[in-house]
Order: sequence, then C-alpha cells, then structure tokens
Amino acid sequence: MSELINNREHRQKMLKEVIKELHDGKAVEEVKEKFAKVIEGVSASEISAMETQLVKEGLPIEEIQRLCNVHAAVFKGSIEEIHHPEEVPGHPVYTMRQENNAIEEYIDNTLVSNLEKFKEDDSKENINNLIQDLNLLWDIDKHYSRKENLIFPYLEKYGITAPPKVMWGVDDDIRALIKEAKLMLTSYKGNKDEILEKMEEVSHEIKEMIFKEESILFPMALETLTEDEWIVIYKESDEIGYALIEPKAEWELKRIKTAEKEEIASEAGNVKFETGFLTPQEISQMLNTIPGDMTFIDKNDTVKYFSQGKERIFARTKAVIGRSVQNCHPPASVNIVDKILEDFKSGEKDNEDFWIKMGDIYVLIRYFAVRSKDGEYLGTLEFTQNIAPIQAIEGEKRLLTE
Repeated sequence: MSELINNREHRQKMLKEVIKELHDGKAVEEVKEKFAKVIEGVSASEISAMETQLVKEGLPIEEIQRLCNVHAAVFKGSIEEIHHPEEVPGHPVYTMRQENNAIEEYIDNTLVSNLEKFKEDDSKENINNLIQDLNLLWDIDKHYSRKENLIFPYLEKYGITAPPKVMWGVDDDIRALIKEAKLMLTSYKGNKDEILEKMEEVSHEIKEMIFKEESILFPMALETLTEDEWIVIYKESDEIGYALIEPKAEWELKRIKTAEKEEIASEAGNVKFETGFLTPQEISQMLNTIPGDMTFIDKNDTVKYFSQGKERIFARTKAVIGRSVQNCHPPASVNIVDKILEDFKSGEKDNEDFWIKMGDIYVLIRYFAVRSKDGEYLGTLEFTQNIAPIQAIEGEKRLLTE
C-alpha cells in the first residue's frame, strides 16, 4: 500500500512539473517526450487533483486556463476513463455527448464547406452563410450553461474546484471568440485572411473543449456524483435547453419517480408576518409573479433562494442552492462580487446597480443589502428586470386594456 501511495505522490509531483515546465516556456514535444512514461494511464481524477494542488500552491486560475490546451495536448490519448457506467439514452452525460457529436459533425461538414466557399469567393451570400453557422454554433452556450450551472456545483461540493473554474474560463473565451467572429463578418471590410484565421480558432477551441469534456470532465463527474444528483441535473436540464439537438428519449430510471414523490412537501399552515400571514404556496407564487428575477444569498455568501417567474433573464437551477455565490460567477467577475459584498457588510453601501443591453432587452441588475431592524447584515438580494418596456412608456394610460 505504501508503494502505491508513494507512486501516486511521485506521479502527482511529475504531473505538476509538466505544467510548470510548460509555463516556463519549454516546448510541448520536449515535455511530452520527457514525461511520456509518467503520464501513461493517468486518470481524470489525478488531473483534477493536480490542478487543485497547483491552485492551492498559488498558481492563478488564469495561468492554468492559459495552459489548458497545451496540457490537454500532452495528456491526449493518455487519459484512462475509469469506473465508467453504462450510458443510457436520456442520461445527462449521454445527452451532452450527443450534443458534442452534433457540434463536431456540423463543424466538419457544414462549417468547413462554407469556409472553403468563402475562401474562394467572399460574396454576400457566403458571408451570410458563415454568420448563420455562428448563430447555430452559439447554441453551444446552452451546453456550457448546463455544465456550469448543473454539474459544476456538485463537483465543488466534493472539493473539486480548480477544473470547473478553469473550464468555465475557457467556455467564456469560446463565447467571446464566436461573438468576435460574427462581428467581423457583419462588418466585413475585405479582411478575408483575418476572418479565416478567426474561424479556424473558433473551430479549434470548440473541439479542444469537447476533448476536455469527454476525457476529463465526464469521467470525473461520473466517478463523483451520486444517482440522486444526476436525477436533479436531468430534471433541471430542460429549463436551460440543448445545443443543436434535443434528447430523443427520456431517462428511464425508476428512481426518478421515487425522487419526485419524495419532493412533495406539505403546504399546510401559514407563515406569520407583522403585517399579515400567507401560506408557503402564496408566498412562492407571489414572488414568482413579480416581473423580474430575484436571488437571495445569506450573510455567509451562500445562495438560499431564487424566484422562478416567467420573465427569467439569467439561467438559475436548483443546483445553485447551498452554493457559494463566488462559484456562481465566471472567475473574471468574482472580484466585483466580492467588492459589492464587502461594501454591504461594512455598511458603506446599501445598494448597487448595473445596466446592460442584451439584444432587444435592456437589463437592470440591482443589488440590495438586507438588514435586520438593528442594522445587522442578513444577506443580499439581487433583482434583475428587463426595463426596455418601462423606458418605452410615454404619455398617460387611464383606461383598462380591452
């Protein structure tokens, strides 16, 4: 047993050295050759442990993210998928793999063909075809959103934090690349070579992410998550949506029906307030009727509640309940979240507002410090609303709408 532990520790040390030497500028092939024997049979869980340890030792997430494709190339073909359960149609991982297959097929067939046409003739028609391709590929946002909002929270509960943060950062990079490519095409100025290079980068990064999901994320998640947790992910997936395909079959698992029965909660009794009383159902539906998204985090920065109204703007799933709010945001924006909470807790501020345009909607995001009667900080309420209809109001309205 001691030999096994020592070998594992030695391999972990060598794996960390791979990344550090790459970080110091050594060539991929040189490192790959040097450590070929060491990385043979490396499992997804060992890569996870390696990245987590590197973060603990002070290597910034951004550095691991920058090297993500490089060390993926080093490990490619060497990752052993262990404890892989049988795939069943409808299972979240089965569906995500189907999406990956559809995305790769679209890139290899349709996108490649349209790029060749554009390379030969940068006509308006060929430009529009590429724009349409990017619009379809943007569907990948749903795939990434399910991964980030459903799978990552459970991995974090088991102490697997570094890989999700790295992967989320790369997801955002891919989203940005698609937007950049589309902007270049919609404002085309004859820069054909630049666009071809950008489109090639988009295709490459998407395929690299597919490899990381298939070889690292999925095996790691399948090893770690319980059946009940996969059931929650399955049931929450429809709310976010799917990329390019729709699941062709429901996940036939008897445990799902049992879990649904266990979720039925008693709504008997009222919750008493100073100004009246309401049943839990009345409270829930009243909050869901308010035209906007509400999310509440407690004084320990833990997500405790979110509303489920019809006018949802940002994706929220039940998997975020009990999750640290810092882990619900991309790494690049965590410092803003921390600053808001710091100001609320210190009493320096009681609210903070942001507003952004997202296509046809104009989003107002408001944060409010929630305090007790004595001024003690209890948590933060986030309220998000599309204010475009409000801004469009003119004159007066004194009659009922017929």
